[in-house]
Amino acid sequence: MISINTYNAIAKRGLSLIEDDINYHLNGEGDPDGLLVRSKNLHDFSFPPSLKAIARAGAGVNNIPVDDCTEKGIVVFNTPGANANAVKELVLANLIAASRNLYSAVGWAQTLRNEEDVSTLVEAGKKEFVGREIKGKKLGVVGLGAIGVLVANDALALGMDVVAYDPFISVDAAWRLSQDVKRAHNIEDVWAQCDFITFHMPLTDQTKHFVNNDGFRRMKKGITLLNFSRGELVEESALGEALKSGIVKKYVTDFPNERVLKYDHVIPVPHLGASTVESEENCAVMATKQLKTYLETGNIKHAVNLPDVELPYSGKMRVTVMHKNIPNMVGGITTILSGYAVNIADMINRSKNTWAYTMIDLDQELSPSDQNDVKAKLKAIDGVVSVRLI
Repeated sequence: MISINTYNAIAKRGLSLIEDDINYHLNGEGDPDGLLVRSKNLHDFSFPPSLKAIARAGAGVNNIPVDDCTEKGIVVFNTPGANANAVKELVLANLIAASRNLYSAVGWAQTLRNEEDVSTLVEAGKKEFVGREIKGKKLGVVGLGAIGVLVANDALALGMDVVAYDPFISVDAAWRLSQDVKRAHNIEDVWAQCDFITFHMPLTDQTKHFVNNDGFRRMKKGITLLNFSRGELVEESALGEALKSGIVKKYVTDFPNERVLKYDHVIPVPHLGASTVESEENCAVMATKQLKTYLETGNIKHAVNLPDVELPYSGKMRVTVMHKNIPNMVGGITTILSGYAVNIADMINRSKNTWAYTMIDLDQELSPSDQNDVKAKLKAIDGVVSVRLI
């Protein structure tokens, strides 16, 4: 029986994939094989030795100590693209709302509820909220993952001129991106020419404060910035100066905080990016399927700490090894297996930065005593952090 524990409210469509499977036990007593989470903070969590994987029903994994998990041989999954449509719709809605001064106008209209001649007041006051159409304006999209591609393509359909920048665009994303999206060869091209800029990139040590004083100085004056990725991508003290000087006309953020809310011309959205019924269901289903696939077959798809590794099952027993990406590791693994009366039916090895993952299918099942022996010997290899026999 495979045990999975959940934290936060996981959509029923995802949970039913576990509850309806007789091979699984959900939120039972004892140590789990897998965790299914949303925003639960796991940085102070004590991971049991039984834990093999964590699936995050969402894209961001800031609530999970990924490096610590990797050292313990725990695979961490996320769900890129599952909430992409929800975020895309919110970005485009706020782009239009900001350009048309919609929030300010609606807020003003609501103050008239106790007035008698509202129609006359509306006609007299509406001139204060004259906005601009987005058609023909230039949008810069920084980051061309699942969300960025959707935003770029749909902004084109709305008549915008779209310029995109992503030096690390994947082949899959490139295939999905419209050929009419113009490519910026450096971020300075985006800063200098765009009327609107939207960010769709992960928060890392390298991207923290990606938008800073240097960037603001290069921007076209009167720009509108939209941040539906992570608040820390923008250096807030520099943002305050840019808003005050008029370089930034409006800043729309899904991550308001005490500091940003004190600035003028900020449109604070209360972290609604993935807050749709459909998005939560998509994330829950995707995370659950990834977790089950790994626990049942060892195959990995959309892990943040390991590469995608998928191998059709072709043997009687599968050996999976999570290890550091160092020379002669595969040779050491196969040498140990050669000491038993088995042949290798199939094998795959993939690496991601300093870590790697090896799967080997054997042509026959090892005896229980040999299984224990193989696991002990493989775990004794310097750099190996996890061994499973499936």
